[in-house]
Amino acid sequence: MSRVILHCDCNSFFASVETALNPAYRGVPMAVCGSQSDRHGIVLAKNELAKKYNIATAETVYSAKKKCPGLVIAEPHYDEYVKFSRRVNEIYARYTDMIEPFGIDESWLDVTASQKIFGSGTEIAERIRREVKEEIGITVSIGVSFNKAFAKLGSDYKKPDAITVISEENFKNIVFPLPASTLLFVGKKTSEALLSMGVRTIGELAETSREMLMLRFGKLGGMLYSYANGLDDSPVASSAEDAKSVSNGFTFRHDLITREECRVGIEYLSEEIGRRLRRQGQLSSTVSLTIKDEYLRSIQRQKPQVPATDVGEEIARTAYEILREEWVEGKPIRMITVSASNLIRKDSHTMQLSFFDDKADKKHEKSEKKENAVDKIRQKYGSDSIIRGSVINSDIGIYDKK
Repeated sequence: MSRVILHCDCNSFFASVETALNPAYRGVPMAVCGSQSDRHGIVLAKNELAKKYNIATAETVYSAKKKCPGLVIAEPHYDEYVKFSRRVNEIYARYTDMIEPFGIDESWLDVTASQKIFGSGTEIAERIRREVKEEIGITVSIGVSFNKAFAKLGSDYKKPDAITVISEENFKNIVFPLPASTLLFVGKKTSEALLSMGVRTIGELAETSREMLMLRFGKLGGMLYSYANGLDDSPVASSAEDAKSVSNGFTFRHDLITREECRVGIEYLSEEIGRRLRRQGQLSSTVSLTIKDEYLRSIQRQKPQVPATDVGEEIARTAYEILREEWVEGKPIRMITVSASNLIRKDSHTMQLSFFDDKADKKHEKSEKKENAVDKIRQKYGSDSIIRGSVINSDIGIYDKK
C-alpha cells in the first residue's frame, strides 16, 4: 500500500494571524513589518492584496510603500503566531499522531493508516482545510502525495486555500515541468550549479544520472535524484521525535562581517551540539541555521544532514553551507544559532558508506575519533581544558584570554 502524505502550509501565516486578530486588516493591502523607525524595517509577511503590488518578503518598508502608498503596516506579535501554530497542529492531531512540523507554519502528516477511519487522503485534506478555516480563521494549502518531497510541491502548487493531489499516476505531468529550484532542499547555490549543468526543470533533473549528480554534489546529489524521480522514502517524524532537538546560539561582542568570523562562530556552536548528541546517543539528520542582523531581523533555513551525524565538524560544515547560500558577506550578523533536529537513535542507525565518496567516509571516521577523544579529556579536566585556537585568537566574545 502506497503511503499517503499531506503537507499543510498556512497561507501568508503572519499576515493571516494579524487579520484574524484584527478584522480591520481584511480587504486592504497589508504587510507585517519590523521596526519602522528608519528605512531598515523590512516586510516579514504580506496578504494576498499586497502581493498584487509585487511586494516581496524581506523588502524594506520604504520600498514597499513606494509600490503601494496605501499599504497598511501591522506590527508582529510572535507569541500569537506560536499560539495559532499550536491550534492548527491540534487540528492535524485529530487525524494522525504522525506529524512533523517544518517551521512554525508548515507540517507533514502521514495519514496512511488514518484512511480506514476518515476516508482518502484527499478527503482528510479537505476536512483539515475546512476546519482550520472555520475554527481558526486562517487558510491552508495542502499537498497530497505518496512522499514528503512531492507533498511539499503540492502545497506550493496552488495557493491560497487549495488542495493539490500529486499521485504516482500524474506526478510527471505536474512535477516535471516545474523549475528545479522548487524542489525540497534545492537552495540558491545548488540551483545555480544545476543551471550550469543545463538542468532547468525537475524533469531534466530526473533524467540526469545519479552518478553524475553525486560526483557534482556528493550525497546531496543522490538525494535530489531520488526526490525528482518520486523515490523519496523518508519517514514523517512523530511530534514526539520532532520535539527532540539540540540548539546552541550566541550573541557576539560585535557584529560579524567576514566569512571567517562566521565560520569560527559556527564551529564553536556546532562543537557543543556534537558533544551533546554523543552524550545522548543520538544523530542529527537535519541542521538549521538562524542568523540575526544588527536590526534584530532573523532568517532561518535548514538542510538535510546526509548521512545523519553526531560529529560537530560535519554539523558545522552543513550550517556554513547554509550561511554561504543565504548571506551576503559584509552584511552584519549579531547572533547565530545552530540547531540539530530530526534526531534518531545512534544504536538503531546503520551508517551507509558511499561508493562514490570514500574520502568523505574516512574523514568522518577521523573526525569522530578526534571528537570522542576531546570529550574524554574535557570530562576529566574540565570544559576549558581544550579550546580551539581560532576561538582563542578571535575577538568576537566567545573566549576571553585571562
